[in-house]
Amino acid sequence: MDVRGGGPGTKETDALDPRNLVQKVEAVVLTGGSAYGLDAASGVMAWLEERGRGVRVGPGPTHVVPVVPAACVFDLGRGGDFRARPDAALGRAAVEAADASGPGAPVPQGCVGAGTGAVVGPLKGGVGSASTVLDSGVTVAALVVANAVGSAVDPGTGVLYGELFEGRRVSYPAAQVHEAARRRLAESAARNAPPPLNTTLAVVATDAGLSKAQAQKLAGTAHDGIARAVRPVHLLSDGDTVFALATGDRALDAARPLALNEILAAGADMVTRAIVRAVRAARSVDAPGGTWPSYQELYGDPAGAPGTGTGPAPGTGR
Repeated sequence: MDVRGGGPGTKETDALDPRNLVQKVEAVVLTGGSAYGLDAASGVMAWLEERGRGVRVGPGPTHVVPVVPAACVFDLGRGGDFRARPDAALGRAAVEAADASGPGAPVPQGCVGAGTGAVVGPLKGGVGSASTVLDSGVTVAALVVANAVGSAVDPGTGVLYGELFEGRRVSYPAAQVHEAARRRLAESAARNAPPPLNTTLAVVATDAGLSKAQAQKLAGTAHDGIARAVRPVHLLSDGDTVFALATGDRALDAARPLALNEILAAGADMVTRAIVRAVRAARSVDAPGGTWPSYQELYGDPAGAPGTGTGPAPGTGR
């Protein structure tokens, strides 16, 4: 794990330090509700304990302590009720749904899960995912909750910052479309209370065999992906946190220590792409707690951009 924001909200993250004992986690929880929402991890732990999954601490098969790191975004009150927040029951429902989905299931994107109340600057944010298969056969994937104080949009053109780094032709909005979007965003921002806190969360995963130290390096360099897609980034009012996971299915060549570089580069690229997908998949929200237009409503959804439903599951190479 690597934290670059000044206001993180986390749980059980010290276990991930390479100097410490734990080598495996059973789950990672990304949640809304600020520090209150970290209670969702308790529901995940209870579900895992019932299945004997965790660090064995006693003679019986159920004498385990599941290691479940968690991080939260700030979204309190955005739906109009400050006390509406995830709890242990919702965490349990989430892990049950994840278990039932099966490997390779599509990943819901947009205003779902921890991205339900997410905003990016004056725009609606949400959940996004992306993945790629490297020439070596290693898969690198990212899942992001885009919820930043900074903006994802270039104020001069209306283009998403992240799309400038994706290596494909960028479609610039027409001047009149951009001007209308700027007016709409200004009007919404004037009605909304200033967001006191935000936070972008990401999980970068690979099937490569990484040590804990290598995984920590991957988490650190993945923050570059946030910096490409959001400006400004890593502020005191953000809690930007990245987790890195490795399944170990594909061993790295020990004789080529620099083979890790392509995984590091891909991790940052996938985080950038996932933020773009999160913003494009989000839909406008007009609630008692505020109004946040979506990028799609303001600028349209060009051919080939992710839609509102489900996106590619990690490992599809898209």
